[in-house]
Amino acid sequence: MLLEEGEPLCTHTYVGVEITALVQRRLGIEAVRALEALMGVITLYPVSLALHQQALAALLSAGRREVSLVDWVSFLWMREQNIRQAFAFDQHFLEQGFTSPPSKTP
Repeated sequence: MLLEEGEPLCTHTYVGVEITALVQRRLGIEAVRALEALMGVITLYPVSLALHQQALAALLSAGRREVSLVDWVSFLWMREQNIRQAFAFDQHFLEQGFTSPPSKTP
């Protein structure tokens, strides 16, 4: 999966928290330090209380164990921002109508 050169990367703070927790748990604090340097190229946007509440309502309404609150925040936030392409490996983004960058094989 490749991104076009110069294409901006952005997400919301819940994704930043989720990535940091995952890296810390699996790889340790030194990996978190390296991650922070990498995250410098990604713009993080805050999640409003209203968006959090909408995502929680969607989570409860859907009743799907495998789709997280962070996923629902992402779906709703991306729609608010008019973002159609997700750099994600999660099939749920495709189910929600988002696309992924195309894979390029040599």
